[in-house]
Amino acid sequence: MLRLILSGCNGRMGRAVERLCAAQPDVEIAAGFDLLGTGERDFPVFSSPAGFQGQAGALIDFSSPAALPALLEFCTDRRIPAVLATTGYSQEQLDAIDHAAERIPIFRSANMSLGVNVLLELVRQAAATLGADYDIEIVEKHHNKKLDAPSGTALMLADAAASALPWQPEYVYDRHSVRKARDKAEIGISSVRGGGIVGDHDVIFAGENEVITLSHSAMSREVFASGAIRAARFLSGVEAPGLYSMAHLVQATLT
Repeated sequence: MLRLILSGCNGRMGRAVERLCAAQPDVEIAAGFDLLGTGERDFPVFSSPAGFQGQAGALIDFSSPAALPALLEFCTDRRIPAVLATTGYSQEQLDAIDHAAERIPIFRSANMSLGVNVLLELVRQAAATLGADYDIEIVEKHHNKKLDAPSGTALMLADAAASALPWQPEYVYDRHSVRKARDKAEIGISSVRGGGIVGDHDVIFAGENEVITLSHSAMSREVFASGAIRAARFLSGVEAPGLYSMAHLVQATLT
């Protein structure tokens, strides 16, 4: 039985993870962490990680960057692997994650969807083939409750394209403030926030005579919840400390 701790259990993604865990007989939620209170749940909920004295095979975090310090302290002290699915981390927080990964296994991804990670590889290949002659623009769309912009996934896609280009591109987020023609060495990133959009990402390769668009649309939050549970299963079998990603999970699935 895989026992999980669910950080951010009262949020939309936390509820999605809870629903999927309830449908899997070999997975149970040992405890939840959430600053918003306990509510009526089938597992104990603590406002602080320090309140939980039990053990678990892994922690899944879908909360906020503000919760990171307490979670890293809790997981490193208890030697509990952590799946970090939250976005919007600062560079200082990313450095703290790297430091914690020297002591415990940590799985971090801005997007837990297997399809998005296939898209990342397609973007790398397209940028390697087209990048010299095509402009690259990324448009991401999310619901009106999302706090960070651009999305972590949009930045992952930009980084994937940049890794295949023969130059270091500049990420441009706002064309309103400067009136000038588009620079060749740019990747434009635009954000849309509205309604209940779960998550749409388009990577546009615009040439002089044709446009190629690579797209991914999430139809429900369950696709991210399912990926996080897969990551937790993967981490529960990992003994070596380190920073793990969806690429490691995909590789483990293929071997």
